[in-house]
Amino acid sequence: MSGIITISREYGAGGHSIARRVAEQLGIELYDRDIIRDTVKDSGLDTSVIEHEEEEISRMNAFLRAITPAAYVDRREAIHEIERKVILMLAAKGPCIILGRCADAILDEAGVDCLNVFIYADDLHRAARVGELIGSKNPSDIQKAMKKTDAARRSYYQQFAGRHWGDYHNYNLMLDSGLLGYDACVKLICDAARALK
Repeated sequence: MSGIITISREYGAGGHSIARRVAEQLGIELYDRDIIRDTVKDSGLDTSVIEHEEEEISRMNAFLRAITPAAYVDRREAIHEIERKVILMLAAKGPCIILGRCADAILDEAGVDCLNVFIYADDLHRAARVGELIGSKNPSDIQKAMKKTDAARRSYYQQFAGRHWGDYHNYNLMLDSGLLGYDACVKLICDAARALK
């Protein structure tokens, strides 16, 4: 085991919070938005362009992609290729946690051993967290945000990993943060990481 952990997560399931606490307990780096910043440095592209390309991929975008010029797809593929190189570079530095960005598939393809984790939760627990994240108590707004973000992640993962997002075959550990709570998720990930060293 290389000491590298990848974490994929449903929106509102607490993946970022759990990842941060795991990184603190294991004394390793956590890479999330840092990957975007490094991508920007390497590509010269504007941060907002990269964030849009990564997060705003939904069924409608997939449809639009099908009827728009290849340049749109090529730009997204170029961004992903830069991110792939950044992820491989970060993994080569040593033990770390990489959140999202198809890191599990990228590192698997490169032959890098990892502990791949997927964090999910029921809609009730997620809705409470998403409401905090978007600053709204409106159930309709919360549901829209959940569906939109999950659809974007699912589509991005499908396109660039060629796998089904959330499929247990892609992960070593799948945790229900709604049922288990964040503390138990952190402990289980840390225990698994230590056991695999």
